[in-house]
Amino acid sequence: MRAIESQAKRQRILTASVFYIGAILIAIVMFLPFYWSVMTSFKPDEDMFSMPIKWFPTDITLEHYKKAFTTVPFGLYFWNSFFLAITGVLLNLFFGSLSGYAFAKLKFKGNSGLFRVLLAAMMVPGIVTMIPSVYVLRHIPLMGGNDLFGSGGMGLMNSFWGIILPGASGTFAVFFMRQFFLTLPSDMMEMARIEGCGEFKIFWRIYLPLTKPALATLSIFTFQAGWNSFLWPMIVLNDPNKATIQMGLQAFSFNFQTDYGPMMAGALVAILPILVLFLALQRYFIQGIAFSGIKG
Repeated sequence: MRAIESQAKRQRILTASVFYIGAILIAIVMFLPFYWSVMTSFKPDEDMFSMPIKWFPTDITLEHYKKAFTTVPFGLYFWNSFFLAITGVLLNLFFGSLSGYAFAKLKFKGNSGLFRVLLAAMMVPGIVTMIPSVYVLRHIPLMGGNDLFGSGGMGLMNSFWGIILPGASGTFAVFFMRQFFLTLPSDMMEMARIEGCGEFKIFWRIYLPLTKPALATLSIFTFQAGWNSFLWPMIVLNDPNKATIQMGLQAFSFNFQTDYGPMMAGALVAILPILVLFLALQRYFIQGIAFSGIKG
């Protein structure tokens, strides 16, 4: 009996050792590109592509960071991206929660059918709807110089609203919040209705405060998507003063050449807001992910 237990224990130790060794190797491989980017941002130009590779720079310089902020108005681009990302987060949290609550807690005709349409919309690649979206923004009536029939002006093109409005209530936000609302009991809603509370007050005062883990998780996802967005702002915006930080990084790649030092420095600065947001909300993140998939 003891021999069997000892053999089983050795088997568990061996399995755990293989698992942790594999996990450590994968983590190292995944971390190397980030480490190389950090080191490149501090290396002199002559050390970037030296062979053999210098994983630890002999000389450290801040010239690339200085060049990143002087070559382009990086501060302005940083603010533009921050404004767009924060606005997108606030709108998605509100409209996503409102729609998710309706799908999860309200019984109305076509609830399941509309939700299936929503799920189908999530499967459509964004590139497919990009041209129709541009056409709609360009021909919105009475906006951007357009007349009542949507002609004569630019609509919402070359404006921040052209970036914000198409994603103000993303399908993922609605789906994610619906899944979380399904985990909350409906008894509170029935009791509040008996007490005479209106539907919006029930949502705002009773259910929404219970969704902090889901809101924190959705905030991270939405902020990351808005902050890293490149193609859609590139299409909608043509005013250099409205460019985002991702568009600004393009300035370091020209004439089939790339200035890697300032680009790596700018890229590292660009990830700081996402890193800070994740560290601030990480205690809610796992909880939100876990609860959102409990009920279907």
